[in-house]
Amino acid sequence: MKRLLLFCSSVILFAASFSCAPATETPATHEPYAEGKPYTRWWWFAADISKEDVRYQLEWLKEQGFGGVEIAWVYPMEGNPDTPRPAWLSEEWAEPVNYAKQVADELGLGCDFTYGTLWPFSSYTLPEKYWTRSYYNREGEADRTITWEHPRMAHIINHLDREAFRLYAEEMNAGLKDAFKGSPSGVFVDSWEVETRQLWTEGFGEKFFERFGYKIEPYMDDLYKAGNEDVFYDYMSLMSDYVIDEFYRPFTENARSQGGFSRSQCGGAPADLLAAFMEIDVPETEAILYEPNYGRIPASAAALTGGDVVTSETFTCIYGWRKWGGKGPYQEQEQVADMRLVADALFANGTNQIIWHGMPFIGKNQTKEENYFYASVYVGRDSYFIDQLKDFNDYMARVSRYMRRGETYSDVALYLPLEDSWMGVELPEELQMPWVWGEYELRYEWAPDFLKGYQPLWVNYKVLSEGEFSDGVLRYGDVEFSALALDVEWLDLKSLREVVRLAKAGLPVVMAQQPRQPGKNKTDEFAKLYAELMALENVSSTAEVIKQKPLVEGDNLPEFWCRRDGEELFIFFANPAAQRLTYPLRYGQAFEDKGSQREITINTKAGAQPLTLKFNPNESLMVKVTEKGTVEMIDLDFTAKKIE
Repeated sequence: MKRLLLFCSSVILFAASFSCAPATETPATHEPYAEGKPYTRWWWFAADISKEDVRYQLEWLKEQGFGGVEIAWVYPMEGNPDTPRPAWLSEEWAEPVNYAKQVADELGLGCDFTYGTLWPFSSYTLPEKYWTRSYYNREGEADRTITWEHPRMAHIINHLDREAFRLYAEEMNAGLKDAFKGSPSGVFVDSWEVETRQLWTEGFGEKFFERFGYKIEPYMDDLYKAGNEDVFYDYMSLMSDYVIDEFYRPFTENARSQGGFSRSQCGGAPADLLAAFMEIDVPETEAILYEPNYGRIPASAAALTGGDVVTSETFTCIYGWRKWGGKGPYQEQEQVADMRLVADALFANGTNQIIWHGMPFIGKNQTKEENYFYASVYVGRDSYFIDQLKDFNDYMARVSRYMRRGETYSDVALYLPLEDSWMGVELPEELQMPWVWGEYELRYEWAPDFLKGYQPLWVNYKVLSEGEFSDGVLRYGDVEFSALALDVEWLDLKSLREVVRLAKAGLPVVMAQQPRQPGKNKTDEFAKLYAELMALENVSSTAEVIKQKPLVEGDNLPEFWCRRDGEELFIFFANPAAQRLTYPLRYGQAFEDKGSQREITINTKAGAQPLTLKFNPNESLMVKVTEKGTVEMIDLDFTAKKIE
């Protein structure tokens, strides 16, 4: 059984007696994301929220094939400081929120909550000692005004201090206490949008000295300059522990304590991202501000921890970004075919639940000109693509359900190049964006070519240290791997020790290049262990030691993702036009595809099965492989039409 479903089943039983619904109605017991129907982020701009309009929008969403919403509270429309609105987290504020949850339960829709007003988390009342800070504690760096109570000043919390989060959570839990009743709600935190340069907290310097034996303070001025990569690596090693122990772990613990579950984009966090995602009940990626390949990190985390759902904030700034106050390129002219490219690329990298970005709160008698979000593909009754919206939602739900069958197929454990990213410090200038500067974000990681046709999952030190090799496989939780592959320039000593341990037990290991030891404190042990490792017969610099054949063989393979349900396999092959998508898309990019064909072989327990993949323009394919090795094509029944 999967972690989220097990957890939610117990929560549903607990929550049944606490439903927001009238006493005459049966409390809702539906599971979140159960049918794979897309959700949408629902932007509640600071204003008086009408219950009539709440119901109207939720009923419309259900008619259009949506499965739920994530309520996100933001600033007044156009930043108007005079907009009437209830006080943040007041009883008046909570009344329409509670009603939205009640109606969602009544309609069988899910209802998640962004855990605050805009992001990152900020508070109007938190004592100053719990505000975020850098090493230099610059004045104003914690300030935040674009929130529900704009222009009132809020302050970003210190994400490196669980006491700061606890105090913040007490306020949020009180405001949402009735909204948490009924069916389980996801408690959501968006990508890490806290300044990371020279991030600091009280006691960090002392802990750094205790761990590494030298003081970090003399290096803080030049931490990001060439020559200090080893120091930056040590800084990030400790910072990662703070981020996970002081924020992501208590975030999940708190969500569960309220009868909900955690959902998070850990993207941008200065941490071991795989480890961070493994703390979250429902890990989430984002596209296309993050390229779809990034989704393999949260998808790997879900598989490793027994999670079943991998969400994605989807279609954000699909054709590019424009700053606050204006519309983005081609906004309100989006082609469904282009959006499908993004969705299919996500499915082929492990996502199985789409969350639209998104829908503004629009009253029954309002138009989109009165209420829209500038960075979003606009969802509403007057959407540019309204004639295809339900069919597109049904398509994404259909694929999501297949990609939720059984469990994620796994064959090769692929070591995530975390050390490379920390030793790399800054991205090359051509890969930087106004909100992206560091290699630690791991945005541009793909599986190496020698693993083409396999479905590798990312692993890290935690998986290696807790995994065990027996009966020819490496086991971590319910996941099994036939081999381990590393293609890294840098490797921490503790990870190398675990690689040697597992290799000595018999695990085939591909060490594609000779790594070096990162960090300021070098040891002679590293070279000795590496020599010992490479002397083993089951270790090689090439993939020849992997005895298991690739799941799929062929030339110029498309991207794919596979689920195993008992002895059956379900493989989604994304249209080759969706391969290695990058931000931003060209307008109408999907229509550049004229169709293509691939001759492949699927290696099953019943033997090799040849198959011709014929991709019609703007279509992807789903294949079922039966227990006997029979290959069946599944009709996904949707082709996006060009909107002229």
